[in-house]
Amino acid sequence: MNVATLVGRTLAELGAGAAFGVVGSGNFEATNGLRAGGVRFVAARHEGGAASMADAYARMSGRVSVLSLHQGCGLTNAITGITEAAKSRTPMIVLTADTAASAVLSNFRVDQDALATAVGAVPERVHGSVTAVADTVRAYRTAVQGRRTVLLNLPLDVQAQDAPEAASVPEVPGPAPIRPDAAAVTALADLLVAARRPVFIAGRGARESSAPLRALAERSGALLATSAVAHGLFHGDPFSIGISGGFSSPAAADLIGGADLVIGWGCALNGWTTRHGRLLGPDARLVQVDVEQAALGAHRLIDLGVVGDVTSTAEDVHAELGRRGHQGQGRIAVAARWNDVPYDDLSGNGRIDPRTLSRRLDEILPAERVVSIDSGNFMGYPSAYLSVPDENGFCFTQAFQCVGLGLGSAIGAALAQPDRLPVLGVGDGGFHMALSELETAVRLGIPLVVIVYNDAAYGAEIHHFGDADMTTVRFPDTDIAAIGRGFGCAGITVRSVEDLTAVGEWLGGPRAAPLVVDAKIAGDGGSWWLAEAFSH
Repeated sequence: MNVATLVGRTLAELGAGAAFGVVGSGNFEATNGLRAGGVRFVAARHEGGAASMADAYARMSGRVSVLSLHQGCGLTNAITGITEAAKSRTPMIVLTADTAASAVLSNFRVDQDALATAVGAVPERVHGSVTAVADTVRAYRTAVQGRRTVLLNLPLDVQAQDAPEAASVPEVPGPAPIRPDAAAVTALADLLVAARRPVFIAGRGARESSAPLRALAERSGALLATSAVAHGLFHGDPFSIGISGGFSSPAAADLIGGADLVIGWGCALNGWTTRHGRLLGPDARLVQVDVEQAALGAHRLIDLGVVGDVTSTAEDVHAELGRRGHQGQGRIAVAARWNDVPYDDLSGNGRIDPRTLSRRLDEILPAERVVSIDSGNFMGYPSAYLSVPDENGFCFTQAFQCVGLGLGSAIGAALAQPDRLPVLGVGDGGFHMALSELETAVRLGIPLVVIVYNDAAYGAEIHHFGDADMTTVRFPDTDIAAIGRGFGCAGITVRSVEDLTAVGEWLGGPRAAPLVVDAKIAGDGGSWWLAEAFSH
């Protein structure tokens, strides 16, 4: 066994969940080492798609994923998806070959450590046969315990070295709990006792803390909201008001705006989540709870910052309120769903209103679903109107705000949640960008519903630049349903609600291949969430 195989096997023994990539000569043996260790490997058509698959798999499964890449161009092809993962603090190992130190004139040579650093990933390296296991364990530990995307360089000359005698691989536990100090718990309890209209906003850092947050909300009388990335965390709770920010329904926006105390739990309270602060009432006290002190108050001034993990902090504050005998009053169940908000239907002339499309699909599609969202003008519609069963039912890869990551994300999410129907909301621009991975979904037999919100344009630019010359961002309408059929999918064109009958027919069949829904959507004059974003 050589070092390349040893590194793959070590990652498998450490507990890697699944691996994704495009295999070339540089990562051939390491990939086979992963496979020999029992890790499933999914061959993508492009490294960029593989990066999004690995990112989404880790988010939706709670397990470390591996992205396997060839040196140089394999890495640069994947760098956008790696950037999204790094900005999202996705625990992921990017296992990439690297040129030998002596190959200074290699065509593949780039400064891979610098690339990792530039996009926020952590560069690590396998230095030699003697340290190979320790180097791999160190990278894995950083991914798991630091919640980081780690780029593990595996130089070709090191790969070829004979592996040392078998070395023991330690168990790597998850992040240790970080309990808040007693003074912070007391201060937060004081604020909750004084509040009459508290609202919790849970973010990425709260994705595993639904139960303690619900219990604390019941004790303190708080309403429950989430950032977009944590959508679904409080599904089914009568005191949940949905997403906070640009996707907030009118009722949710009113309730958040009327709060006298807003607590961000593992949530940055950034411009998207607070509508650049406009969503918050002028007299609202702001609190942030985060495991990193540097995150506290990074986006806006806060009244209290608490260093601690969400679960520990919620439990300790709940206990403190219990000791005081405090029980919040006046908490009432609210209806804050976009699906219940009336609107003027724009459908007609061969186009369907994106709200009508999304609402009807929410009724047709099974409730047990995992919804992935690409980026673009359309994205608020599937995010707001398609309900999800929990936080593992919504994959929102928007930390880098990049169009074209959705199809790869949907495949990774589907493999992470195989018992749910995978659904992708994507614009025509993002669909065309990632088209090659449609073959991957077909090859894997994934019953993916691809909803293409097709306005034959880059809609965000259309609405952002108003009356300017739009020649550069408008395109001829394409038959996306026919493209889907060409890849082996079922494909339908939707111009009215009646056309959605075909979705029900596909659901009743074997679902042996994806369904591509080419929805010719009516112009919306600029989506509500985009208007909020661009008004800053």
